[in-house]
Amino acid sequence: MPSPLHDHLTALANTLRWHSLEQTSLAGSGHLTSSLSAADLMAGLVFSGNFRFDVDTPDHPNNDRLIFSKGHASPLFYAIWAVAGGISDVELKTYRELGSRLEGHPTRRFPYAEAATGSLGQGLGIGVGMALNARRFDRLPYRTYVLLGDSEMSEGSQWEAVQLAAHLGLDNLVGILDVNRLGQAGPTQFGHDVDAYVKRLEAFGWKTIAIDGHNMSEITAAFEEANRHRGQPVMVVARTIKGKGISFLEDADGWHGKALDGERTDDARRELGGQPSAEHGRILHPENLRPTVRPVLSPEPFAYDHGDKVATRAAFGHALRRLGHARPDVVAIDGEVGNSTKADDLEEIKPEQFVQLFIAEQTMASTALGLSLRGKRPFVCTFAAFLTRAFDQIRMSQYSDANIVFVGSHAGVAIGEDGPSQMGLEDIAMFRSLRESVVLHPCDAVSTERLTELLASQDGISYLRTLRQSTPVIYPDDETFTIGGSKTLRQSSADVATIVAAGTTLFAALQAADELEDEGMPVRVIDLYSIKPIDTEALRRAARDTGHLFTVEDHYAAGGLGEAVLAALADDPVPVEVMAVERRPISGDSAGLLERSGINAAAIVERVRQRTIQHVSMA
Repeated sequence: MPSPLHDHLTALANTLRWHSLEQTSLAGSGHLTSSLSAADLMAGLVFSGNFRFDVDTPDHPNNDRLIFSKGHASPLFYAIWAVAGGISDVELKTYRELGSRLEGHPTRRFPYAEAATGSLGQGLGIGVGMALNARRFDRLPYRTYVLLGDSEMSEGSQWEAVQLAAHLGLDNLVGILDVNRLGQAGPTQFGHDVDAYVKRLEAFGWKTIAIDGHNMSEITAAFEEANRHRGQPVMVVARTIKGKGISFLEDADGWHGKALDGERTDDARRELGGQPSAEHGRILHPENLRPTVRPVLSPEPFAYDHGDKVATRAAFGHALRRLGHARPDVVAIDGEVGNSTKADDLEEIKPEQFVQLFIAEQTMASTALGLSLRGKRPFVCTFAAFLTRAFDQIRMSQYSDANIVFVGSHAGVAIGEDGPSQMGLEDIAMFRSLRESVVLHPCDAVSTERLTELLASQDGISYLRTLRQSTPVIYPDDETFTIGGSKTLRQSSADVATIVAAGTTLFAALQAADELEDEGMPVRVIDLYSIKPIDTEALRRAARDTGHLFTVEDHYAAGGLGEAVLAALADDPVPVEVMAVERRPISGDSAGLLERSGINAAAIVERVRQRTIQHVSMA
């Protein structure tokens, strides 16, 4: 039976529809019909007492979290916070305008947006991170709600998140699946077959509650049941009508992402009953609980002997162990390769700060984002090659102002016999392409330890590239490193060229420099451990002093270290020769593959020798 509360919530849902119509009509664009279908669901969640949030303090640690995975329904999202009194009706009119916080898809520029969304299939993974934070780290009772569209349930990343949420027992995570039948190009995979979603979700270990998404009594009862349920995440599977509330849009194909104008807008306004009252919906405050603050300590020191051979992946694991012991905010996220990346070093001493997400790289990135946005410092660890699977999630994280360190091991052809499927040869290019990212490639254990320490406090998206094979320790334990720095390891006033390298190829460069020195052709050698930001001054100085640069990298040429150097020296007329992996990689031993790729010491000596002889003959 209808109740005063349900009547009130239905009226608020109508207000949400009105604001969605007004925003899109004024902007001349936006996803109106996708907003209309979920208006009853959102009113029945946010304003019914099931959702707890301090509107005046959107960063309160115990606020319930609301994520719009179907971020194209942003008019509805902004309407919620207008009705809640968080933003003004005047600001609603700036929707999609240049400079407005109300962007076409939500980003963190809007203070009530938990994360940037809109690339479908990511919101549930972010919700896993936030729910995991509440359960394991901050130990707070807040709940995480994620609004999902039926179209995005075709994304594999959704099902990664679905199975992991069940595995982790996140009963503080509630999904809301808006089954409105229509996608952008026509009917969705299962249309209005709600049972198809229910069966799949239950098979993955979720509690499901199937409802009519426009029946307010069913909606509020579903959220009450979801909040009582224990032991499993819950999915409210709601059958809805796309375009609900405006008769000529209801269940009508061809209106996805389109706004109304002119007479059609006036007709829609009349159907919605004219402008609603300015009454705000009330959201209950959360309990004033905050996470326990644990002390942050200084990491323990480390010690290596000069010349010892240590894989940089092993040094990373040791650094992570030291950092995890000192800092409770440091979290390792593993993709079932922790014994290779050495992320499981942290698990040995701080298992609560280690999260096993198995072979699910997309959800690893999304979960890391959710944890980052709740104040943690995630280190996402897998093979460099496998991070390419998660690039969409990684690039979207930058619009959420995330602080995440991605660690890619097994980089380059030097990994050897495992073959090209395991060789990270595109990873530098991928992470360099992100705005304001940091890309580091240490060569030895000491530089790896020091750079890992720096990244634990570095804001933004960072990438640390580590090696499978062991390399000799060349730096003393007290050597200092900076993000944006480099180290000049060979230098003289008679240098005929400069070799710039990082990681494995640095040792090929040093060997080549020794051989060239014996031939009377001294060269400068730069360890360009910080590929982005890059040490432009050191490169320019080398260009002025030696007149010619060679870059050597175990990576494809496109987007790699060489191109970073070329960009840094674009204003300086100096020749730069890029030596990179050009041939299709195959299985083989490390030394043989470096030789085959033309990036070993012998190849460097030959290139420098040829260029020097050519220069002398021309002179």
